[in-house]
Amino acid sequence: MEKTLQQKTRVQENKTVYQILFIIAACHLLNDSLQAVVPAMFPILERSMGLTFTQLGLIAFTINIISSVMQPLVGTFTDKYPLPYALPIGLTSSMFGMLGLALAPNFAWILISVVFIGFGSAVFHPEGSRVVYYAAGNKRGLAQSIFQVGGNSGQALAPVITALILVPLGQKGALWFTIIAGLAVIFLTYIAKWYRTQIQLTSERGASPRKNVQTKAVSKAIKAALILLIFIVFARSWYGAAIANFYAFYAMDSYQVTIAEAQIYIFVFLGMGALGTFIGGPLADRFGRKTVILLSLVAASPLTILLPFVGKSTAIILLGIIGLIVMTSFSVTVVYAQELVPDKIGTMSGLIVGLAFGMGALGSVALGTMIDMFGLTETMIFASLLPLLGLLSILLPSDKKVEEWYKRA
Repeated sequence: MEKTLQQKTRVQENKTVYQILFIIAACHLLNDSLQAVVPAMFPILERSMGLTFTQLGLIAFTINIISSVMQPLVGTFTDKYPLPYALPIGLTSSMFGMLGLALAPNFAWILISVVFIGFGSAVFHPEGSRVVYYAAGNKRGLAQSIFQVGGNSGQALAPVITALILVPLGQKGALWFTIIAGLAVIFLTYIAKWYRTQIQLTSERGASPRKNVQTKAVSKAIKAALILLIFIVFARSWYGAAIANFYAFYAMDSYQVTIAEAQIYIFVFLGMGALGTFIGGPLADRFGRKTVILLSLVAASPLTILLPFVGKSTAIILLGIIGLIVMTSFSVTVVYAQELVPDKIGTMSGLIVGLAFGMGALGSVALGTMIDMFGLTETMIFASLLPLLGLLSILLPSDKKVEEWYKRA
């Protein structure tokens, strides 16, 4: 009987549960579309409330820093004490945040509202990534790509949200997104029940944490690799923040387009970025994770440097290609970090994905301040150089070396 249970458990561990993967990816889309509403509202808030670029940067900083700081904390806690129903609770927080954002009368109220949205996102990402780990079976790279493309697709909806909802309806148009949050809560309640069952199965078969037998030298090398990975995520996140938060203003200023027309540029960048996120995992499986991480920034850098100097039609084409290339490393960096420290899935997911939000938050404040001080064009030229930091990827340990460490863990 015990042998039969072990065999059944082993089959379940290797089986990829696509139904759960697609549902959690859809919830990721809904969660990140809620978060995308905030920067999508920037042009509207700038005009209706007379906010400065620094204040807009502070709004982005608040929502992203709450999410980024709390993600690794949530991940560390739930690595020890999994909380399946934290998923719908987190999205309930986001729902209240959206309601507050739609009705906010001033700058301070907006900041409070985005704290609730940021908290919901902080809970969702590490716990969602753990659900993916349970559902992935022996296809972790593909599973992570499916999950992450949901989030990036949600971010890509920001320009569409702006053009179709926020421009005609204004700030109160955000009320519609409380419905989206409610829908996500329903889906995540179903996911939480499945997640709880997996935890119970793990407990019943008496699984224990893997013993770490790594040497001090290997531990130091892993820490150095994680620090290096942080710098790479830093470069990608700051460049993404420059485009997602401020390129609409650059397009309106340089090409004399309307708010709605400017959203096309952002949509192309983010939409192609979502595609890049999806294909990044399979590419990494074939050519190696380190190779994809390196090329995602280095190969895009000539195009990013050229972007501020081209016309409006060429800019759309370049933004699409840049988004496609840059975002191929998004899911790959998560899997790379998880394989570096396989006993801390939630922590690594919270660190890398949270770091992306956090670095984007710092970038939003810094870039917003630079725009106020030096101007849009000068700031965009500076941002175009950031992908060159991707050259640091050359120093990352090879996939073969990481695999050796993973087997020792």
